[in-house]
Amino acid sequence: MIDFTLPEEHEELRRSVERFAREVVAPVIGDLYERGEFPYKIVAQMGEMGLFGLPFPEEYGGMGGDYFALCLALEELARVDSSVAITLEAGVSLGAMPIYRFGTPEQKERWLPQLCSGERLAAFGLTEPGGGSDVPGGMRTTARLEDGHWVINGSKAFITNSGTDITAFVTVTALTGEREISAIIVPNGTPGFTVGRKYSKVGWSASDTRELSFDDVRVPEENLLGERGRGYAQFLRILDEGRIAIAALSVGLAQGCVDECLRYVREREAFGRAIGQYQAIQFKIADMEARTHTARLAYYAAAAKMLAGEPFKKEAAIAKLVASNAAMDNAREATQIFGGYGFMNEYPVGRFYRDAKILEIGEGTSEVQRMLIARSLGLKSH
Repeated sequence: MIDFTLPEEHEELRRSVERFAREVVAPVIGDLYERGEFPYKIVAQMGEMGLFGLPFPEEYGGMGGDYFALCLALEELARVDSSVAITLEAGVSLGAMPIYRFGTPEQKERWLPQLCSGERLAAFGLTEPGGGSDVPGGMRTTARLEDGHWVINGSKAFITNSGTDITAFVTVTALTGEREISAIIVPNGTPGFTVGRKYSKVGWSASDTRELSFDDVRVPEENLLGERGRGYAQFLRILDEGRIAIAALSVGLAQGCVDECLRYVREREAFGRAIGQYQAIQFKIADMEARTHTARLAYYAAAAKMLAGEPFKKEAAIAKLVASNAAMDNAREATQIFGGYGFMNEYPVGRFYRDAKILEIGEGTSEVQRMLIARSLGLKSH
């Protein structure tokens, strides 16, 4: 029999993050969200807890844990707020993990300790304004070698954690030859590297997302991350892992909708009794809980395959697809249960509703996940 009971160290982590989210994040995040303000104090506290270092070895200042530990932390944070959760997810999965997976010993020594501590953040510059899901076909950013330096020109869009006061660098994918994509580390503040204004977003309002531009940006040749020409393949691996993390975040949002509805339906009365006594409401919440439970099992299974060193691309795509659907469906139902109050930003379900849609888009759209699943079944499109 398969046992889904969390090991003691994972359960202890889950409980500590649950408590942190409830006692530290919940009381202040609504105001930060409303103002579109990045949660620097919360990020610093997450750094002190070791959350940014969860899946990294102790030699780099990490906690010596695994990727599943990160997923558990993301789920608990997203039960309260997704802006905080995506800041952690992007900081670890998209910012630090490429350095850990593909960096030279010198790059790891230079960057990982400050990223693991949460003192600095890093970003992942993949998406381009005209590219979308077609990363190779849509890539226009170029990098050429000149006098021992990479000279980078182009732009990136929708880049998380790229413009905070504590952002250290962005890893940029660029064409370094015909049909050749490489990854290059560009420290913030490099001449010619411009970080645009924060986007005005529908959701994730307390997270940092910006457009970036590169105008003859020069960085040393040794800032190449991994092998030349392997940048896209490297980041496909990073995205596969990231999809499990986004699935965990989605499950957190879906669970948060259940949590909020259970509280509300016991207090809210209509026609002389608490609305939780009406079967129509009970069935809605039962369906929400079933979706959440199923999605959680999907990301647990994907994480288990990844940690066992087995192929997990299909399972990651399934987890991301199922969990993002659950988050979107639960957010819609929670808003309906709350009625007019569900449309108010001061209530968490209003924020959940705004935050849910991007989970069907970011780190691979639902359509891309379906393509990956179909390919894994031997189905090919023409």
